[in-house]
Amino acid sequence: MSLSMYQASVPVFLRQLTNLKAILEKGAADAEARKIEPSVFINARLAPDMFALARQVQIATDTVKGAGARLAGIEVPSYADTETTFPELQARLDKTIDFLKGLKPEQIDGSEERGITLKMRSGDVNFTGQSYLLHFALPNFFFHYMAVYAILRHNGVAVGKMDYLGGV
Repeated sequence: MSLSMYQASVPVFLRQLTNLKAILEKGAADAEARKIEPSVFINARLAPDMFALARQVQIATDTVKGAGARLAGIEVPSYADTETTFPELQARLDKTIDFLKGLKPEQIDGSEERGITLKMRSGDVNFTGQSYLLHFALPNFFFHYMAVYAILRHNGVAVGKMDYLGGV
């Protein structure tokens, strides 16, 4: 049995977004328990030239909603990127999860050869659906998801590998 484009995308994104929600919940609880202003975590970064936690969440959600929409051949939803609190980031994750849950396998399956063009600062980048999913969307999503995990872990939040992976 072959793996469909839907199976390789939406369920993977949904699982990890759910894990990301739990990781952010641990971050918020840790800030409260240790009497740390939550904005310290929200604005934390791993290196001076990296984005802060809030922007990492925004990019992770932008990546998956964009992937789902592009593979389905529909318009990508636009979000304002104004989140500055844990509850606002959770709401963004919920909105993204709801969007992905609304996508049907028949919208995405068969998109392997669909042309996808991304407008990048350096110019247009053209993909087939399969190469976009496997070589851009999935790695980009996991990069930013891991950055959120690493920022919280670096700041002393008790998250571990199983929080990142979720229940197996």
